[in-house]
Amino acid sequence: MIRTRWFVTIFYILFLMLPIYGLVTMSFKTTNEILGGFSFWPQEFTLDSYIKIFTDSTWYSGYINSITYVLMNTFISVLFALPAAYAFSRYRFLGDKHLFFWLLTNRMAPPAVFALPFLQLYSAMGLFDTHIAVALAHCLFNVPLAVWILEGFMSGVPKEIDETAYIDGYSFPRFFTRIFMPMIASGIGVTAFFCFMFSWVELLLAKTLTSVAAKPIAAVMTRTASTSGYELGLLAAAGVLTIIPGAIVIWFVRNYIAKGFALGRV
Repeated sequence: MIRTRWFVTIFYILFLMLPIYGLVTMSFKTTNEILGGFSFWPQEFTLDSYIKIFTDSTWYSGYINSITYVLMNTFISVLFALPAAYAFSRYRFLGDKHLFFWLLTNRMAPPAVFALPFLQLYSAMGLFDTHIAVALAHCLFNVPLAVWILEGFMSGVPKEIDETAYIDGYSFPRFFTRIFMPMIASGIGVTAFFCFMFSWVELLLAKTLTSVAAKPIAAVMTRTASTSGYELGLLAAAGVLTIIPGAIVIWFVRNYIAKGFALGRV
């Protein structure tokens, strides 16, 4: 019975990894070989696609742009969500539940609803085609999610800890940064992970609000068509490199994610 479970588990994992393996092998093939049929290993092993990505400024700048606005968005979202989540977890005020639900409705709306208003607003403010424009646009969706996750963690911390810290002479900023935040470190890790992943994979707003200077890698990948068709090997190599940042983030916050699913609101 145990062997059967192990066999099923291993088979399932291999099945899930098959598309990733196919993407990796395609990145080392030429476009003609990819179009010629499926093979488990490149017949003509080539690094031309990766060389082009790392030598062509259009490609590697796309990765730099994406990482820049994603990190900006993650930092801003967590920074503003922390005090808001603390207020929802510790205080009761008129309309608090309605306001909390309203925050979540912003997260439920599709990005396409806000694409044109953001475009007009940022064009008028001179923020079009900047990293901060995409970062702030993603905050509309990430801040409500961050507040929702962090509020669940903060509600699990007894209020007596706050009162004890005040009695011991701690100011609120010192208490919040030295005592409270370390207690919800797993929640902050989970929140940062979800903010990073949403901002990293979001395409519509990032493509709409940029043109050249801050164009993300996802937008670059949609412009690989030529007179001979799509450069499939180049697309596969770009896809492989796109997976790496998310994998790195998951590696560093893997312990926090496990605690978050066990204890938090995720």
